[in-house]
Amino acid sequence: MTISRAAERRALQALDSFAIELPSWGFANTGTRFGKFEQDAAAMTLEDKLHDAGYVHALTGACPTVAVHVLWDFDDPADPESARKTRRLAKKFGVRIGSINPNLFQDQRYKLGSFCSPDAKVREAAMAHTLDSIALGKAVGSKSLAMWLADGTNYPGQDNIRRRFNELKTGYRKLADTMKKGWRGSTLLVEYKPFEPAFYHTDIPDWGTALTLCRHAGPNAKVLVDTGHHLPGCNIEQIVALLLHEGRLGGFHFNDRKYADDDLTLGSIDPYAVFRIFNEIAQFEHDAGKAPGSSKIDYMVDQSHNLKPKIEAMVQTVCEAQKQFARAHLVDRDKLERAQKNGDIVGAETLLREAFEADVSGLLAKWRKARGLPSDPLADLRSSNVIADIGKARAAARKAAGVTSSSSYA
Repeated sequence: MTISRAAERRALQALDSFAIELPSWGFANTGTRFGKFEQDAAAMTLEDKLHDAGYVHALTGACPTVAVHVLWDFDDPADPESARKTRRLAKKFGVRIGSINPNLFQDQRYKLGSFCSPDAKVREAAMAHTLDSIALGKAVGSKSLAMWLADGTNYPGQDNIRRRFNELKTGYRKLADTMKKGWRGSTLLVEYKPFEPAFYHTDIPDWGTALTLCRHAGPNAKVLVDTGHHLPGCNIEQIVALLLHEGRLGGFHFNDRKYADDDLTLGSIDPYAVFRIFNEIAQFEHDAGKAPGSSKIDYMVDQSHNLKPKIEAMVQTVCEAQKQFARAHLVDRDKLERAQKNGDIVGAETLLREAFEADVSGLLAKWRKARGLPSDPLADLRSSNVIADIGKARAAARKAAGVTSSSSYA
């Protein structure tokens, strides 16, 4: 495909507003459910995590915010000084604090659920922790609370499914109301997952359940789509299209999967699926008369790599996202509409395939050059020896401190 000047302008304009949030936990030694293969360069502290995120942002120019996990990234979530310290650290490394992620699955009391627990005291504790997280989000300058629950049951009859859902509706409405009143401009992001760790039923198993909760909670509640949290064969771009239509698409957690929730780098299994998701967003903006890339959508990464070097994996994902995002904006929407109206199925599909297969390396290099960035961030990283240098420094620091593990949390 020869990229026209008009198509290039669209793609460049869209890239200007395309930002991807990095996860603090993606730089630490997290990994499989059975153990961790530790890396010398893995982050041990919040300062390490923000340093690494800032480095990825410096390479790509597309990652100005970092998602944080309340129990893993704050000395004391209830202490205002902890929030101020985190905000200062982020600024030091050229980034800001992004989504706030409460932890409602690690404590032993959440064995039977958090917001859905049959124990009222546990439900109260979950609410208190989340309200503290909201206060923390406001204090660090965040704009979103990302809610993922591990709640569910493993056996038929274990609990009353309708009661549990009613507890969710009540709880999420309280969260949304609290945010609306005291944390203006913020969004409650509601994530779903079909299974794991619960295997009989999950309390928020799909986008329909998440959407229902959002409608009950209020206009500041929107659905968070994790690209790994779907059963094989699921048409994720259709979900995206419908959520856009309903005004309830809040954002994404980007990763890839062969089966489900595999935590793989974006596009490593199915890059065309990534393109198709961005195509639906670009089509929505075109139909609504919006500027390319102007939709308010939180694009976030959610990956914890056990084998790949963590900084490399993040740069890989960001570059792949930029590539497919740019390609989606090459599609000639007027031609596509004519093909669709004429029932020209092959012609319509060809327009998408040509955009997906287009070589956008020159376009991306042009965008990066204008911002003083390396034309190929991953190649620049791999040739720099930065990861090896960080690994040596952190290994030495651990040894000096008498620390035998580089894991930042259990």
